[in-house]
Amino acid sequence: GQGVDEPLSATGFRQADAAGVFLSNVKFTHVFSSDLLRAKQTCAAILGKNKFCRDLEIKYDARLRERKYGVAEGRPLADLKAMAKDAGEQCPSFTPPGGETLDEVRERARDFFEFLCQLAVGLEQKEPDASSRSSGKPKEQFVFPWTNHCSEGEPSSEGSGSSKLLDANILVVSHGAYMRNWIGYFVSDLNCALPANLTKSHLSSVSPNTGVSHFVVKLENGNLSKPEITCVCLNQDSHL
Repeated sequence: GQGVDEPLSATGFRQADAAGVFLSNVKFTHVFSSDLLRAKQTCAAILGKNKFCRDLEIKYDARLRERKYGVAEGRPLADLKAMAKDAGEQCPSFTPPGGETLDEVRERARDFFEFLCQLAVGLEQKEPDASSRSSGKPKEQFVFPWTNHCSEGEPSSEGSGSSKLLDANILVVSHGAYMRNWIGYFVSDLNCALPANLTKSHLSSVSPNTGVSHFVVKLENGNLSKPEITCVCLNQDSHL
């Protein structure tokens, strides 16, 4: 939760370093992290292993914090489940006294995602003219460790069949329960396209520590109201 702001354990640091090695060839343009210590340390470890952007500024955002669990924070998961059972409910929908509801967590995720979309549109509008997509300086082409090249699993550039060129490549470091709600928002509210082999149990599961999920977001003509989202991978953990 939010109230117990403990540092990473020794295992956590090893996992963060492994994620950093896994993502070491990915050139990020922006980095955002929860302002809780364990996320800050994870994010710093990832950037510390990166070949291109070790000095990139990390922006900390309270909207990326883990779900608030109220009176259950700092106690074993078994206690939370017992509280839910006593209340005639089940985890994770149960909200302990003083905690956040799932709707409140999803609202934080929605607010932060809309902020990212506005950031991307702002970058697009800074271009001198639209012809820069096909002439002049090309945009960045980002290579990811789970694809042969950046266009695999992503929509190709219109009519060209070439690799998708991105305005931004954003690293977001957050927490398991929060990210599960964010992904639920992508799927249920924004009709995110999913890999064919993804099951409902995959969607409802919490990411392992330093699990990596990759989404491509397309804002056609800067339209913030209808983002097209494609999930390339979910809770990738081959680096662990």
